[in-house]
Amino acid sequence: MTKIGKNIILGVTASIAIYKACDLLRKLKVFGFNVQVVMTKEAEELIKPIVFQSLSGNRVYRAGIFEDQDTWEIEHISLADKADLILIAPATANIIAKLAAGICDDLLTCVVCASKAKVLVAPAMNENMYKNKITQSNIAKLKSCGYKFVGPVSGLLACGSAGIGCLAETEEIVKQVKNLL
Repeated sequence: MTKIGKNIILGVTASIAIYKACDLLRKLKVFGFNVQVVMTKEAEELIKPIVFQSLSGNRVYRAGIFEDQDTWEIEHISLADKADLILIAPATANIIAKLAAGICDDLLTCVVCASKAKVLVAPAMNENMYKNKITQSNIAKLKSCGYKFVGPVSGLLACGSAGIGCLAETEEIVKQVKNLL
């Protein structure tokens, strides 16, 4: 079953699991979703926007809210209005904390704040960061506001230890996206 015509904002943050966002994007496209990628500044340190542009066939929106001086469009409002779903994958402890606190200091956080779309968050971080009481409190707060979460799962983490904190499998994330739409 395809979901042609459904618009997904894929928010990409600076987790080492960012490489899996490429596979996730490809799989979303297979199901007919139109995917607009919004990257944080820190995410651009790990992977270049051209990769997501090539995979999505769309312009990649970057961290600054007022980057594009050539358009009259207010980007965060325009993106927020067009979104059927906002998927943040991978989601760092930092982005989760910002969302829980209502901080709007970059394009991604402004889009989420301005949107009425459903939000699906796929955390990926070190186990200690994930289990931190503040992170868990932030996740609980977002869930109470209607945000949905998928993962994380247990596995080998970038630091070399095994534990919970790995990005959920891309197939599971796509399944959750389809269920929400």
